[in-house]
Amino acid sequence: MSDVIRILLVDDHTVLRAGLKALLNAEDDMRVVGEAGTGEEAVERAKTLKPDVVIMDVSMPGMDGLEATRQINALGIGSKVLVLTMHAEEEYLLPVLEAGGSGYVHKTSADQDLSHAIRTVAKGEVFLYPSAARLLLKGYRVQRETPHEADPLERLTERERDVMAYTAEGFSSSEIGEKLFISPKTVDTYRSRIMEKLGLTHRSELVRFALKTGLLKAD
Repeated sequence: MSDVIRILLVDDHTVLRAGLKALLNAEDDMRVVGEAGTGEEAVERAKTLKPDVVIMDVSMPGMDGLEATRQINALGIGSKVLVLTMHAEEEYLLPVLEAGGSGYVHKTSADQDLSHAIRTVAKGEVFLYPSAARLLLKGYRVQRETPHEADPLERLTERERDVMAYTAEGFSSSEIGEKLFISPKTVDTYRSRIMEKLGLTHRSELVRFALKTGLLKAD
């Protein structure tokens, strides 16, 4: 049972929750352990259940999904929040990451992408569509601030920069390891060292930093 991903479903539409629950419980490695219809309820259920992954709708009565994501993240229980919404990426992608979310899935493609996204964020990775990564990079380049005293990238070794760049592109630790000819565990060690050097706490912050500095691999 320790290999089963425990999931909390949060959406104000009961019928949608029922459909998602049936879809996810059909997976051998997933189990929906709770449901919530409001942001406030989501925070309380997360506090009690401590799920591995929270599937969060953005638009709900009362506390919205972004604030609920912030509060769940602040609990320090290790639950990863995956946002599931109909909204355009341009409007919500950056706020989702800033709130501490680990990824973004379109409701229209949930039947194809949701299970993969859940497995991705449960491993501590960030789930982003390629279009989302490009969108973030474009936005950061437009809004990019002038450098302060020193370039923070100078604190990183070349290998650490490689790991950060591939992380920003959405590659898993195993995939990065294959590209750099190192073990996934070594990739995780590099990533932890990067976060420590840059004063980052969450994986989503690392992704945002890499995108902000333009540190992306060109295929």
